[in-house]
Amino acid sequence: MALTIGIVGLPNVGKSTMFNALTRAQVLAANYPFATIEPNVGVVPLPDSRLKVLAGIFGSERILPATVSFVDIAGIVKGASEGEGLGNKFLATIREADAICQVTRAFVNDDVIHVNGKVDPASDIETIATELILADLQTIENQLPRLEKELRTKKIEKSFLDAVLAAQKILEEGITLFAAAKTKGVDLEELAPMQLMTTKPFIYVFNTDEAGLADAEMQAKLSALVAPAEAIFLDAQFESELAELEEDEAEEMMEDAGIEESGLDKLARVGFDTLGLQTYLTAGPKESRAWTVRKGATAPEAAGVIHTDFQRGFIKAEVIGFEDLVAAGSVANAKSAGKARIEGKDYIMKDGDVVEFRTGLTSGSKK
Repeated sequence: MALTIGIVGLPNVGKSTMFNALTRAQVLAANYPFATIEPNVGVVPLPDSRLKVLAGIFGSERILPATVSFVDIAGIVKGASEGEGLGNKFLATIREADAICQVTRAFVNDDVIHVNGKVDPASDIETIATELILADLQTIENQLPRLEKELRTKKIEKSFLDAVLAAQKILEEGITLFAAAKTKGVDLEELAPMQLMTTKPFIYVFNTDEAGLADAEMQAKLSALVAPAEAIFLDAQFESELAELEEDEAEEMMEDAGIEESGLDKLARVGFDTLGLQTYLTAGPKESRAWTVRKGATAPEAAGVIHTDFQRGFIKAEVIGFEDLVAAGSVANAKSAGKARIEGKDYIMKDGDVVEFRTGLTSGSKK
């Protein structure tokens, strides 16, 4: 599924360093503003230990994880909504993303310039939020004459215009629509036709150092600052070094540092969940694979991710929960234990379902 997370932030906060580590790419990460001009896109594998287990059970030749797409967008500065610092171009790229990952600097290093002269995470977050809010207000103001005309000609419902006007009022209070979704009852789906940037899900990454990773009080304070969005704390330079190592060496380095999971692995997982996605699994001698579907997807929709013909020809799905399959040790044993279920067209997929689809096509099924 072609869903992307846009990485945004002020210049020199570690966005490109983090993106390099995420994608093992070599995007320019220079110590000056606007080192990133064109958006860089990276497809990142979603860590999933279940696939190795399935590969062992089925003797799979290869493992294919689900992926998350990230777009590294050049740094935004104050005034971006008015075109400052190539702002219009950057904001257009953000508008195309499905979620926003804001990277904020939470470390002090005199050798790395801060665009505002001092390290202040709260101020940096406010700067980015303000620019996105101002851009959304411009969008609404530009669209209101058209919406009022369409209401008179009954092309839109009054409820939609009322929702837009309510969103405008919230934005004028300096609150993002994503943050207001729960506190003020904003219906983000109803506003979707407006393509407002602050309706997108937000993730906040605080780029810190070793001291910051050990500072629970600081992390709690910053997490509360961005709630209800998810907060992730990582050291982009450390993650970059991890990315250069082989898997066993990286695990040893994390163990030495007292880290159970890399920050980037957590970001991939949180990003996947933030996009409203989940995975189901297929396995066989050729491959063990994770397939991406939206939460709430039906079995035929999940089959369609493999091939559209599978959705059209869907008959049924044989489903075994991952844990049940592992406990049984094989599909045959799971069936004997009554752990395999036959599900029809109304079945709602669950994360970790191990599935074989049966279709009316000559190709038959997909494991």
